[in-house]
Parts: sequence; C-alpha cells; structure tokens
Amino acid sequence: MKVELLCIDGCPNSVEAGERVRAALSELDLPGVEVILTVVETASDSKGMPFGGSPTITLDGVDIFPGAAPVSDLSCRIYQTPQGLAGLPTVDQIKQAFQDHGLS
Repeated sequence: MKVELLCIDGCPNSVEAGERVRAALSELDLPGVEVILTVVETASDSKGMPFGGSPTITLDGVDIFPGAAPVSDLSCRIYQTPQGLAGLPTVDQIKQAFQDHGLS
C-alpha cells in the first residue's frame, strides 16, 4: 500500500494535509503506514501523475477523491467540505475516501 501526498512547492495546505492523512490512517488502525510527500516542481513533473492540484492524496497511484481531472498547472486544489469550499478535505472525508478505496 502506497499513500502519497502530491503538493506544489510552498503549498499552504501541505503540512496540514499530511497531518490529516496520518490522523485518518490512525483512525483506521493503520498508524504505521508511511505517507510519502512528493513535491511537484514543474508542469512537466505532473504529467503522468494523478495530480488534481495541490494537495492531491493518492492510494496506490489513484486519487482518492474521484472527479478531479488531472491538471498540468501548478495550482491549488479546492475541496467541497461540509463547511463549504476549502483547500483540503476533513479528516473524516479522507478516512471515508480511504474506506471507499478498500481500506478499513
């Protein structure tokens, strides 16, 4: 199992996104799973990646939040949360997305 956080350099949400991913994994009794941070530095770096904007969370190379088209721009991602639009999903949303992708 490979959990990866794809972020652009200087993303204001990358640190908290990593914390939320680790919290969701902990709630799923998977605290030992490594979260790999990959910095997308150029538009060409994003080619071939499931990069939907920064931050993008993947499980085994698949964006856990379906519906975001891969982008080549080095841009921020917007998520729909229960509180409205935000720069990152909630811990509960991440946990549910992992469960939807077979983690439990």
